[in-house]
Amino acid sequence: MTGLTGGCQCGAVRYRARGELDYPHICHCRMCQKAAGNYFLPLAAAKREQFELTRDEPKWFNSSDLVRRGFCGDCGTPLFYDIPETDFINITLGSLDDPDAVKPVMQSNTGGKMSWFHALDGLPVEAEPETPDRENAIAASNHQHPDHDTSNWPRRIP
Repeated sequence: MTGLTGGCQCGAVRYRARGELDYPHICHCRMCQKAAGNYFLPLAAAKREQFELTRDEPKWFNSSDLVRRGFCGDCGTPLFYDIPETDFINITLGSLDDPDAVKPVMQSNTGGKMSWFHALDGLPVEAEPETPDRENAIAASNHQHPDHDTSNWPRRIP
């Protein structure tokens, strides 16, 4: 098995995790909210011996005396939650090439969970644009790394 692959939005940092990811969960703590720039952070643990960086190195921020968080120094994508003394590293599930492949089985630190989450399914859904002009313009100027490994990046245009 080749494992799960992932990386940052710009493609500077890429990784591979072989084997099953452990404890896929959604963390609602304030530190994870700040690190993700979002209301929660989905994470799962990869065994260190089954984890490898396949392109470049992340930058690290020590969010506490015990935990450091890895992110791309170029585009800022949050990638890892790491407790260096352990035998695992947590991967941000949104950074996987196929984030739908790993379903969270638990929530943690729900004291920080947004009080209005229960109402999300009741929000109106924005209509799809009648013309794809904007989507075509975004696709034509897309600088995001594709959701698979590439031999090099950024893409070179002759």
